[in-house]
Amino acid sequence: MLLVAVIGFCDTAFGWGKAGHDAVAYIAECNLTPRAKKRIEKYLEGRSIVYYASWMDQVRFTKPYRATSKWHGFATDNDAKYTPTPGTDGVKAIEEAMERLGDYRHLDDSTVRVSIYYLVHLVGDIHCPVHIRYPWYDSFAFKIYDKQYVLHKFWDAVPELIHRWGYRDYRSQLDRCSKSERRALAAGTPREWADENAETCRVIYDWIKAGDDLSKHRSHDYMLKVQPLAEEQILKAGYRLARILNELFG
Repeated sequence: MLLVAVIGFCDTAFGWGKAGHDAVAYIAECNLTPRAKKRIEKYLEGRSIVYYASWMDQVRFTKPYRATSKWHGFATDNDAKYTPTPGTDGVKAIEEAMERLGDYRHLDDSTVRVSIYYLVHLVGDIHCPVHIRYPWYDSFAFKIYDKQYVLHKFWDAVPELIHRWGYRDYRSQLDRCSKSERRALAAGTPREWADENAETCRVIYDWIKAGDDLSKHRSHDYMLKVQPLAEEQILKAGYRLARILNELFG
């Protein structure tokens, strides 16, 4: 199935693409406490967090939110350790939203709502391999199955490439951890997650190089490496988003 799905690659995706962000949000939603879910949906006017999972990609080039276009990832040093840069990045934006929402009862509804939007999207983004800006980051071109792709847009669209699943399918198939496993995966801080993600995801630059033109057999092998990494990152993002929202609103 994942090999057939490659043909449907979309060249205009952001982050994990809509399918990936919806999957992260739905896994998180299904792990919210009833109290947190009720309080969050009050600020979202009854809508699910899934509804707003890609909101930041929709508004990033509009005048009021143009500054947020730089918030969708983070930089590292040569040792793949998170390196704060001037201004706001994805990690700092998550931290700032968490700090604001720690006092959400004293904020206006609009501020609370937009801060939730930020968390729902950016927790997913910092788990996407190509949203990690290593010093050697390069969105180079390569070929698999006789089709040309650009690394960044390829990974943005991976959730659509590896499965013909909707977000409910992702949750059904991936969200099968025990309570202790979920707790362990969700532990840590955004900065610790950034370090972990950077260490985990750096392998994508070993798997394929600029100008590679993979045979059918090597294309199969490549996609079979991509799939488990993408699924792992989506699942961790969902559990971590749920933990943040439960702590803030639960």
